[in-house]
Amino acid sequence: MRGEAALRVGGAAITLRPTFARLVAAEGELGSLFALVERAADGRITLAEMVALFWHCRHDAPESVTRERLGEAVAEAGLAAVTPVLKLLLRQVLAGR
Repeated sequence: MRGEAALRVGGAAITLRPTFARLVAAEGELGSLFALVERAADGRITLAEMVALFWHCRHDAPESVTRERLGEAVAEAGLAAVTPVLKLLLRQVLAGR
């Protein structure tokens, strides 16, 4: 499906789906998504912001995937591995469906 991304957390592939409701929830925590996109473009997005966006966009994740575990998985994978996932989600914020 357009806009979906997958992220490995432990042995599970977590689907990230940036629906309207999920993006609204992310915006409630992170502030303006446009500002988030600008920070990301400038290389100023924080790890906490990235994990928060991923957390709010998760779809049908197992209960064992807590926010803390998601953050650990992002740190373990490294920024080079998760940046393409972030870019895809941010592109959807800008482009819509």
